[in-house]
Parts: sequence; C-alpha cells; structure tokens
Amino acid sequence: MKIAIVGATGMVGTVLLKVLEERNFPISQLLPVASEKSVGKELTYKGKKHKIVSMLDAIAAKPAIAIFSAGGGTSLEWAPKFAEVGTTVVDNSSAWRMDATKKLVVPEINASTLTKEDKIIANPNCSTIQMVMALAPLHDKYKMKRVVVSTYQSVSGTGVKAVKQMENEQNGIKGDMAYPYPIHQNAIPHCDVFEENGYTKEEMKLAREPQKILDDRSFSISATAVRIPTSGGHSESVNVEFIEDFDLAEIRQILHNTQGITLQDNTDTNTYPMPIYANGKDDVFVGRLRRDETQQNTLNMWIVSDNLRKGAATNAVQIAEYLVEKELV
Repeated sequence: MKIAIVGATGMVGTVLLKVLEERNFPISQLLPVASEKSVGKELTYKGKKHKIVSMLDAIAAKPAIAIFSAGGGTSLEWAPKFAEVGTTVVDNSSAWRMDATKKLVVPEINASTLTKEDKIIANPNCSTIQMVMALAPLHDKYKMKRVVVSTYQSVSGTGVKAVKQMENEQNGIKGDMAYPYPIHQNAIPHCDVFEENGYTKEEMKLAREPQKILDDRSFSISATAVRIPTSGGHSESVNVEFIEDFDLAEIRQILHNTQGITLQDNTDTNTYPMPIYANGKDDVFVGRLRRDETQQNTLNMWIVSDNLRKGAATNAVQIAEYLVEKELV
C-alpha cells in the first residue's frame, strides 16, 4: 500500500502523518511530497527517516492513495495526473468540492456513496465538517429548514503565517502580517476573500457544502465567519429551524449516540465545548443545547472541533481507511 502525502511539510500535512501513525494505517511505502526546495530532505514517520520526493516521482510510483493538502492550485494541476495512473486522490483543498462530478465526503455521513470510479474525492471545509457532523443526525429525524451559523475560527485555519503573526503580536514583535489587522486581542469578521454578494468564500462554503454532503437542497444556510486569536480549534454558534418539532432530551440522546460526536451539555457543572477540550482530539464536541424561545421548532447549539484533525487530516484519513476497508483502491 503505497501512500503519497502531498504537502507533507505543511500544517495539515504534519498532522496527517501524525494521524496516520496513531491509527496505524497500513502503509508499505510512504511518499512524502513537498515543494521543490524540500525535495531530498527527510522527515520522520514511525521512527524512520523518509526522503521527500518530487510530484513527478510520486506519480511515477503509482501510489494507491494520494492525500493532498497543498492548496487549490496544486490540486487542480496535479490531482488529475495522479488519477490518470490509477491513484485515488483525497483532496483537502477547495478545488474540487463543488465540482458536480466529484464526491464531497464526511465518512460518517456519506462514505457509502464512494465507488472504485471515484478517483478524486473532496474533503469538505473544516468548519463545514464539524457543523454537518452535528446536523446530519438531527436532519434525518426532524428535517432542517434553515440554519444560521456564526463561526469563531482559529488562526491555524489560515496557516503558519497567521499563527506566527499572533505569536509575534503576543510578544510585542513586529513581523509579517497574514491579516490586514492585528489578531491578538481582536476578532476579524473576514475569513477568506470577499465575494460579490458581500459574503466571504468561507461563508459561502458553509452555505453550499452541507447541501452537497447531505444530497439535499431543501434547507438553506446563512453564515458569518470570524477569525479569533486562538491557536487551534474552531467554534460555531448554530441556530437551526426544523420542519418537525423536537424534544430536547431526544436531541441529546441522538447526539450522544452519534459516532464521532462528544456531548458536553451540562450547565449545572459549566460543562460545554471549548477549543482547549477539542485540541488534539478527533471528535466533534456539541453543547449549549437549548430551544430558541423566539421561533417554533428551532434549536440553538454550540459546536467545537480541532480544525486540523477532524476538520482536515482525520477526515481525509478516515476516507482513506474506508477505501481500503471496502477494497475500492
């Protein structure tokens, strides 16, 4: 089982290798791929040194699976070239997510739609994954009508430069800016670039991707995405209106029984999800469950997840595990 990791030295690539090791993914040969300047350097996986190879060398090796985390432009150029030699690509970028010919997969929800013919599989946006993990089982039961979500997103979602900006500002050091404003002691309502409708790309991902994952366009989503000065973990305030009425105790039971969800919902003990709890974990944490007292059949909830793990690396590895388990590669 040859596996290529494209973008192996980046933030998500590093976590990908960690998750593959933790889950003991069956790899006979690891092909770490990074930029040309990194080719020939070494990284450590399972205590052994592995040389970083070029994109062309990785393609020539014809790996069974290539997990991409190197940006949309790289994925658009190179993923089809891997697919041409029979490799199944799991792509972490936004390049293929809304392509009608590509599956957008959260394994707990829709992995069963995958076939051997799916050679490029899209990993959803990090904020989408954690939201849809919590909403999918509730949608099955009560049918969503409208969702309003506000996100509180870690600087790690932007990348190394943003993490460095925050650290520099915390320490009073002037340096490169990933954002147009300081992030330390600030909240910036600007994740990704603005589109013509006044929403950012991140907000539109949250609006569009869940409909594709759930294969259902009967509900609508309105989003506001905000960057906050945390180093890891995205949080979301979600207001969801259902067609059917619900019982809060039943909602809690459904979420408690959902694979990949940890329910933290006891205000008597101040138990609720926070990024410090989610850090380094694969589950999506859900709490602050309460009725919206201003509108019928409407629920408020708070959802937190480690954006580099379930929001990116772990979800991609779970897709790869499903492909192996079902002998689709």
